[in-house]
Amino acid sequence: VCLLFQALRQISQRTISTASRRLVNRVSENQKLFQEDNGLPVHLKGGAKDSLLYRTTAGLMLFGSVYTVYFLLVSSMPKKPN
Repeated sequence: VCLLFQALRQISQRTISTASRRLVNRVSENQKLFQEDNGLPVHLKGGAKDSLLYRTTAGLMLFGSVYTVYFLLVSSMPKKPN
């Protein structure tokens, strides 16, 4: 049992130490990107991925709004007698 815990500790320390070496601090790059005055709103400065996410969200919101109005109109109509 003791050997198992030692082995797990060594593996976790090895994983953490190698993972920390691969990380690169890109904060200054992102600050330059988002503070650049290029006429784009901040939610679209990330590129194509941000644009796709924005358009998808806007489309889902439009669909949800139209469906809500449709459901309210259908719900407000009296039921037809059979």
